[in-house]
Amino acid sequence: MTEHGIKWACEYCTFENWPSAIKCTMCRAQRPSGAIITEEPFKSSTPDVGTIERGGSPLICPDSSARPRVKSSYSMENGSKWSCHMCTYLNWPRAIRCTQCLSQRRTRSPTESPQSSGSGMRSIPIPIDPCEEYNDRNKLNIKGQHWTCSVCTYENCAKEKKCVVCDLPVPNNMDAIELADTDEASSIINEQDRARWRGGCSSSNSHRRSPPTSKRDSELDFQRIELAGAMGSKDELDLKKLKQIKNRMRKTDWLFLNACIGVVEGDLSAVEAYKTSGGDIARQLSADEVRLLNRPSAFDVGYTLVHLSIRFQRQDMLAILLTEVSQHAAKCIPAMICPELTEQIRREIAASMHQRKGDFACYFLTDLVTFTLPADIEDLPPTVQEKLFDEVLDRDVQKELEEESPIINWSIELGTRLDSRLYALWNRTAGDCLLDSVLQATWGIYDKDSVLRKALHDSLHDCSHWFYSRWKEWESWYSQSFGLHFSLREEQWQEDWAFILSLASQPGASLEQTHIFVLAHILRRPIIVYGVKYYKSFRGETLGYTRFQGVYLPLLWEQSFCWKSPIALGYTRGHFSALVAMENDGYDNRGAGANLNTDDDVTVTFLPLVDSERKLLHIHFLSAQELGNEDQQEKLLREWLDCCVTEGGVLVAMQKSSRRRNHPLVTQMVEKWLDGYRQIRPCTALSDGEDEDEDEDE
Repeated sequence: MTEHGIKWACEYCTFENWPSAIKCTMCRAQRPSGAIITEEPFKSSTPDVGTIERGGSPLICPDSSARPRVKSSYSMENGSKWSCHMCTYLNWPRAIRCTQCLSQRRTRSPTESPQSSGSGMRSIPIPIDPCEEYNDRNKLNIKGQHWTCSVCTYENCAKEKKCVVCDLPVPNNMDAIELADTDEASSIINEQDRARWRGGCSSSNSHRRSPPTSKRDSELDFQRIELAGAMGSKDELDLKKLKQIKNRMRKTDWLFLNACIGVVEGDLSAVEAYKTSGGDIARQLSADEVRLLNRPSAFDVGYTLVHLSIRFQRQDMLAILLTEVSQHAAKCIPAMICPELTEQIRREIAASMHQRKGDFACYFLTDLVTFTLPADIEDLPPTVQEKLFDEVLDRDVQKELEEESPIINWSIELGTRLDSRLYALWNRTAGDCLLDSVLQATWGIYDKDSVLRKALHDSLHDCSHWFYSRWKEWESWYSQSFGLHFSLREEQWQEDWAFILSLASQPGASLEQTHIFVLAHILRRPIIVYGVKYYKSFRGETLGYTRFQGVYLPLLWEQSFCWKSPIALGYTRGHFSALVAMENDGYDNRGAGANLNTDDDVTVTFLPLVDSERKLLHIHFLSAQELGNEDQQEKLLREWLDCCVTEGGVLVAMQKSSRRRNHPLVTQMVEKWLDGYRQIRPCTALSDGEDEDEDEDE
C-alpha cells in the first residue's frame, strides 16, 4: 500500500523521507527530533486555506514556487544555512566546515550579497556559536603541544626527547612536524557529522601523514619501514591490531625490521647496526612483523636476513651475516702499516691502467705482479708467527675452506712436498670484497680509490656487445644443463644485462660471475676461484647454489697478449678472500716431475685445477664451439695456463712470482710490515732466556 502522510526532510542531504522512516533513505542519517516536515507532494491541498492543523503541528501548505517551510524558530534556522562554495551543500550555521566536503567556510565580504545559493531567499546572519569555535581551536592547540613519532605514530609530549614506545629520537625539524600536525588537526573537526557520510566516501582522506624527518636527525632510518597502518586499511579492527603490534615493539625489534628493509634496499649500515647491537642473525620474520612491513613481494613468514640476502643477491651482506671475524686479535695487513707506500702503489696501478684501441676497447694492466707472503716469516719464533698469522689471515675463512669442506690444501702432496699451501688473507667487508681480493692477490692492497671498479665499469660499457654475447650464450647453456627449460625474450635479457652493468658502477654493490670474467681481461691473466658450492645457514641447511667456483679465462684477448700465471681467490658464503702462497727457495727444481728451467729466485705455486673428488673445475663463459667434454676443456686449460700433472696425478696450474720481477714498491711495503714483527723477537727471546735462568736456579 502506498504510504501517504507528512514527510520529514533530512538535515544532511535534504532528502524528503516518509514519516514512518526513522533513518534517511539516502544517507542513512538518524531522524532528528525536530525534523523538517513537509506535506506529501502528490496529495491534493486546498490553495485558499492559509494554515492546516494536522497532528498538532502547524504547517504552511506548499505551493509550486517555494520550498517547504515551517513556522517559528525552525523556519528561521533553516533559512540561515550557509551554502558551501565547493559542493553547494547547505550547512547549519554552527558548522565552520562543510559537512560533506570539509571545505572551510568562507567569510562574506561587506559588498557580497548574502543570498543563499539554491535556496532562493535571503539568509539571516546568525553569529557563530563561540563555544563551537573555541572547541575547534582548542583541538588545534592540543595537537601543537605533541609530536608524532614517524615509526609507531605515538603522540609524545613536547618535553619528551625520545619516543616513549620505540625510543626514536625527536627530530630537529619540529616546526615542520607541528605544521603537519596542525594541518591534520584542522581536518578533524565535527567528527560526529563526518562519521555519518564516511561510509559513502573514499577512505583516502583519513590517511595519517607521517611528519617529515631527515635521516641525519635520527640514529636509525626507521622511516623506510612502510607499515601496513600507513597504507590506509579500511578495517578499523585491522588498524587497531596494527597499533597493538607497534606498541609491543621494542628497540631490538625495530632494528631487525630496519635490517630487513636494508637488505631489500641495499643499505649495509642497517644490517651492521643490527648485528653490532647483538641481534640474532637466525631470527625469523613472524606473521605480525610481515603484516607490519606490508610488502608481500619481499617478505614472508619464516624468512631470516640470510634468506633475504640470498633472494636479493646481497653478497656483501652475506659476508657480514655468515662470516664471523676473529676478534681475539686486531687485524694488521701490510697495507695498513705503510699508508705512504700504499698511496704510491695506488697511483702506480692507476698509471699502469690503459685501454686497448680497436673494436674490443677493454682496459688492461701493463704490469704482472703477484703477492706472496715472505719466506722470512719462518725465521720468526713460533709465538711471533702465531701472532702474525692471526693478524694477517682470516682464520674463519681458512677453517671453512680447509676443514668444513675440503676446497683448498686438500692434497698432502701439494701442501707439503711442493710447498703450495694457500693462505686466506683477511679482507674487509665493505661490499667491495671481490675487487679488494683481486688487488690483494696481485699488489697486496685494497681498491680504496675504486680504480679497479672504474676500469670494470668502463670496460663493461665500452665492450658491452662482446661481453653480452658471451654472457647470454653461457646463461642459456647453463639453464638448460640444469634442466631449467625456459627461454627469455630479448627485452628480459636486456633488463638483466642492464642490472649487471648497474652493479659495476655502484661502490659497495655485490658483484657476480660476469664481473670476475671481465676482471680476468683487465688483469690479462686467469682467475681461479675456490669456493663453497652451497649457501648454508647456521643449522647446516642448504639455501642455494653459489656458482662461483671455477676458472675464468680472458677468452676475448689473444693468447699472446695474456699471461699464463693465474691468481687464486676464495669464496665463502658471500665473501671473497685472496688466496696467496708463501715464498719458497725453489731448490730441487720442484716442478712436479716437469723441468721448469727457473732460477732460485722464482717461487712456483701449484694450484689444482680439479676439486678434492678429482673432477675438473668448470670453465666459465665458454662459447658453443668451446664447450665439449672434459678432454676438450682440459686442452683449453693447457692453452691458457702453464699446466702439469703431479706424481700423484693431480692436474695443476703453475703460478710463478719473482722478487726481482715483482714491483719494488710492493717488496718495500712487505719488508716494512715484516720489520714490526722482527722487533718482537728480542723481547720474546729475552723472556725465554729469563725463564731458563729461573729453571737453573731452582
